[in-house]
Amino acid sequence: MAVSPQVFPPRKRRPSAGAFIPPQFSDQRLLQTLLELSQEISSLKPLQFLLKRNSSSILRKTKILAILFEELLKNPILFLSPTLLCFEEMYLVLQRFKTLLEDCVNGSRMWLLMQSDSVANNFLELTVELATLLDIFPVKEVEISEEVEELFLLLRKQCSKAKTFVDKRDYNLRHDVLTMLDRIQKEIVPDHSKLAEIFYLLGFRNSLSCKEEIENLEDEVQNQKDEKSKSDVIALIGLVRYVKCVLFEPSTPGADSRSKKLASDVNVPVDFRCPISLDLMRDPVVVATGQTYDRESINLWIESGHNTCPKTGQALVNTNLIPNRALKNLIAMWFREQKIPFETAEGNSRIDRVMESKAALEANKMTVSFLVNKMSASQSMEAVNGVIYELRALAKSNSDSRACIAEAGAIPVLARFLGPDIGSEFPNLQVNAVTAMLNLSILEANKTKIMENGRALNGVIEVLRTGATWEAKGNAAATIFSLSGVHSYRKRLGRKTRVVKGLVDLAKSGPASSKRDALVAILNLAGDRETVGRLVKEGVVDMVNEVINEMPEEAAAVLEMVVKRGGIVAVAAAYNAIKKLGVLMREGSDIVRESAAATLVTICRKGGADTAAELASIMGIERIIWELLASGTMRARRKASTLLRILRRWAAGLDVEFFYGHSTVATASSASSTIRACS
Repeated sequence: MAVSPQVFPPRKRRPSAGAFIPPQFSDQRLLQTLLELSQEISSLKPLQFLLKRNSSSILRKTKILAILFEELLKNPILFLSPTLLCFEEMYLVLQRFKTLLEDCVNGSRMWLLMQSDSVANNFLELTVELATLLDIFPVKEVEISEEVEELFLLLRKQCSKAKTFVDKRDYNLRHDVLTMLDRIQKEIVPDHSKLAEIFYLLGFRNSLSCKEEIENLEDEVQNQKDEKSKSDVIALIGLVRYVKCVLFEPSTPGADSRSKKLASDVNVPVDFRCPISLDLMRDPVVVATGQTYDRESINLWIESGHNTCPKTGQALVNTNLIPNRALKNLIAMWFREQKIPFETAEGNSRIDRVMESKAALEANKMTVSFLVNKMSASQSMEAVNGVIYELRALAKSNSDSRACIAEAGAIPVLARFLGPDIGSEFPNLQVNAVTAMLNLSILEANKTKIMENGRALNGVIEVLRTGATWEAKGNAAATIFSLSGVHSYRKRLGRKTRVVKGLVDLAKSGPASSKRDALVAILNLAGDRETVGRLVKEGVVDMVNEVINEMPEEAAAVLEMVVKRGGIVAVAAAYNAIKKLGVLMREGSDIVRESAAATLVTICRKGGADTAAELASIMGIERIIWELLASGTMRARRKASTLLRILRRWAAGLDVEFFYGHSTVATASSASSTIRACS
């Protein structure tokens, strides 16, 4: 068999503290709590699809306990210490009953099926604990009616004779699932009618229930102790995903994004953004200089041949990346407070880092093959939309899926659904197609496939220019950003006027989330000097002036890169931004103030006396620079020092273009003399 039940260890769920710590209550309060807890448990419904008899037995027993506690409350007496201790232990057993039932209800049914023997034994162990407590309970010493006493004695007898029970139906179901995994591992396509029967008995009746099961199994991956167990759970994910696609109609595309608040809907605090990508840090790490970046962004920076810290410019003595767990926890807490789902990079790649079993890989291949063939052959746009949505979700899940989808020939087929004719009639289909392309582009090998397929690349560019929705345009911009991560592709994309103009227009007129996608893509393209000229020609500086108040971090970073690499033309275009940059140095975040100062240094050095005069005309500029010297980042302080020296030379009538500002930090005396000169 591909997988045996023994490789699925018990789930590492953390019960509440109340399951282990007895409450410090008075006699009557403790009894009242026991009554409420037993009533709460007995009001639950038995497990519907698995372990039904075990759960029903527990619920019946807690119902009798509720009757006992209710009877004891009618005749309040002072209980002796042994009786109180018995009640406290009963409280703990009931808490564990509740935890076990909740775990069975809320967790993965597939996991529960694989663990049916172990979970049945857990029910027995708790029943034996209860039997021990019932044996020592002084039933003859308390005042209860004969009927209640008879029920108590019956309960005690039942608990003492309890045995482990595994339903034959559950056993056969587990055998059938393991057999299916074994056949998939041998590359044998499962019998769809048998799959339908198994999943019906497990209660999976539609695409949504399968989707929820996949999410539960993905959580289960994190609860396993060893890599082998994790890969076996992933095999179950592959099976459920295959069934979801071949047996049921696809879930409604985009339903999740409409029902949930997204990170793009709110302003993420600047401290939670990566200084490189300006996007949310999902896996913050600290480099040798002490600066924090998102792991993916700094890895790309280092792999591109850089050996310096992007923020400070200091040489990296090593390339070790230390997880910033404190910041990661703060980000997660903020998202919970905002009621926004927070996917960490670890969550997105949790399956990537696990060695998948052959059963999982083959199930994945079968699912992809089925979807791509259906997408190619279907005549119904509604059906195609559902299939592409499934591919979009699958491409987001892990690298193996992205590779499988591309190898199955999905990229040229997806390209058919990127055109304006599709967007005008089926806008949601266009969104799903371009988002699937975005998710596929994350894999380096797929970047080449997209760039070498003219129809696919032109399709993405066309969506950027004329997409039917802002979401489609934003995801097209994000795809351009992803593709431009390869240096040669960055130059190639930058030579395309449609790309440059499309990004500038989107950054100028799109909603916040789309603006951000466009600005980040522009920032990437601006790393090439030749592209900067096209960006300036298409009005990137004017665009930055328009959006700098709305998105200061992104806009300031773009302007810094443009003036740094764009020559005198870019500097001349940026002349009107000088006053706004001065405001940002006073009011912006640390990152914004740093970018604004660096941009002003470049403008003044290249632009000469006129730009220095414009800077000097800003009200209170000396104080602004002085404050930056006192409280800015290390790089910001260096730039502020240079600005002070530039202003001093300008005030003295010297050539500011000659000055390159290699000084590290201004002294107090030089700063004071500059202030006097500019006053």
